[in-house]
Amino acid sequence: MKNFSILISLLTVLLLATSCSDAYKFSLEKPKKVVLNEKITIQLTEENNKAVDKVQFYVNGKEIASQGNSTTINTADLGVGKHAINALAFFGGKTKKENSFIEVFANSKPAIYKYKIINEYPHDTKAYTQGLEYYNGFLYETTGHRGESKLRKVAIKTGKVLQEASLDKKYFGEGMTIVNNKIIWLTWENKKGFVYDLETFKLEKEFAYNKSKEGWGLTHSETELIKSDGSDKIWFLDPETLQEKRSIQVYTNDRSVNYLNELELVNGKIYANKYQKNTIAIIDAKTGIVEGLGDLRGLEKEMAKTQKLAANDEVLNGIAYDAENNRLFVTGKHWGKLFEIELIKQ
Repeated sequence: MKNFSILISLLTVLLLATSCSDAYKFSLEKPKKVVLNEKITIQLTEENNKAVDKVQFYVNGKEIASQGNSTTINTADLGVGKHAINALAFFGGKTKKENSFIEVFANSKPAIYKYKIINEYPHDTKAYTQGLEYYNGFLYETTGHRGESKLRKVAIKTGKVLQEASLDKKYFGEGMTIVNNKIIWLTWENKKGFVYDLETFKLEKEFAYNKSKEGWGLTHSETELIKSDGSDKIWFLDPETLQEKRSIQVYTNDRSVNYLNELELVNGKIYANKYQKNTIAIIDAKTGIVEGLGDLRGLEKEMAKTQKLAANDEVLNGIAYDAENNRLFVTGKHWGKLFEIELIKQ
């Protein structure tokens, strides 16, 4: 009986050894850091050097050409950001899938901008500014907090509120923009936005976010709405259907840039506030590369001369651009001033 038990144990060890030797174990090899415009090689390796019949590679779900167990990717075709990499191995009538990703960084550092104050104007300290836009000589502003979210038309020089509409108390108002005599206003966590008539401030309709989870900032180009959702993504929407069509990821040479908030399009570049930072990111609207950073920390100190600001909350938020007169306006949440500034490249 004892010899029989020993025999069973030996057979078990042999079976396990055979099973382990027959198993395939794969890994995807990739560069540690990837920079835009580089050509990189991704390789699927089998740690025991077992033969593989075929390997298929996919980037963001789309099959790409392979050379045996490897593939070459031109990152210029992808753009900055994280991109899914999948490899499907075929062997002995079986298949196995390996998943990974590459993260592509910008190939240049952002320029740094300081600022010069051109003018200062009054701003309502009760306004928790979420959206700001210049249109036909007036500022249009949306504010946040549930029960306090408002849409306003404001006289620049006096800060006087000329027209106002309130959002339903269950919503937290966010950014806005004006297109074709309509005001498009986002909400934060309710996955919906609203459309108002520019002249009457009458609510006309609502729309749902179909891909992004939240609404933060909003601006527009001649052909698209441009939306942030608090992540490192910027979404592009059809101005008629209000559906999200595509997105870009926002990156510098060494990191992704998240918490993108209020937006403004200035000379073809997306200017974005970063939430809880007194900084403006200047973003290439095609690639998502941060080309510049506007250091506006001094404006918080300027505000502190006349007003005590709550830490981590009453920060820079609100960018408006008067294209005709080349005027750039900025303010912050509950700030008592609206600043007209000039950004100066260092």
